[in-house]
Amino acid sequence: MTQPGLFEREAVVVEQPRRSWWRRHTGPDLTVSSLDGIPLALVTHIDDTLSVLTEVSGEYVVRIDRRSRSGPFEQFAPTRFHFVDAAGREVGTAGARGLVKTRQLSLRTEQGRRLFLTRLGNLGLEWHLTETETDPDEGPAAGILGRVTVSTVDRWFGLQRYVVETDPGLDVSERRTVVASVVCLHLLRRPPGGNGPA
Repeated sequence: MTQPGLFEREAVVVEQPRRSWWRRHTGPDLTVSSLDGIPLALVTHIDDTLSVLTEVSGEYVVRIDRRSRSGPFEQFAPTRFHFVDAAGREVGTAGARGLVKTRQLSLRTEQGRRLFLTRLGNLGLEWHLTETETDPDEGPAAGILGRVTVSTVDRWFGLQRYVVETDPGLDVSERRTVVASVVCLHLLRRPPGGNGPA
C-alpha cells in the first residue's frame, strides 16, 4: 500500500527543526511531516524574498516569492507571496495587509478559488481557513475548511510548530496553496534574522 503524497494528506505538520546550542544550524529552515512524524518536505529560505519547498528526495515542489514595497513605511504596505511550480507557472498566491499582517491572509488557488486564513482574536494562535473574509475580532466564521494551530516546541530557541488540518473536500492544488501559505505565515511571524512572533 502506498503512502499518500504531500498534498493528498488532510493534516500535516510544518515546523522549525530542532537546533544545537553548540553548532550553527545548516539544515532546512522548516520541515513538513505527517502527523506521525514521517518527513515529507523541506523548506529553505534563500533570502528574505525567496523560499523553496522541496520533497525530502530533493524534488522541487514550489518556489515562494515574496513581493512588498520597501521604504520608510514598508510595514504598512501590502505583502504578496506568489507560488511558482517547477514548470515556472504561478499556482497560487497569498496576500497580507495592514500593520499586523498575520491577522488574515488572502489566498488564491491555482483554479482561482479565494480562501482566507484568519487568526482568531488578537493574541490567538489558531487560524481558520474559510471561503469568506471575516473579522478576526468576531470569532470563528461558518463553513470552516481547515485550521492552523501554532505552538512553541523549543522555548530556548522559540521554535514554532504549525499543525495544518484541512477539509477532505479540498483538492491537491488547494492543499498546496494552504501549506505554502503556512510557510508565508511563518515568514510574517518570524522573518529570517528577525525575532519575536507577530
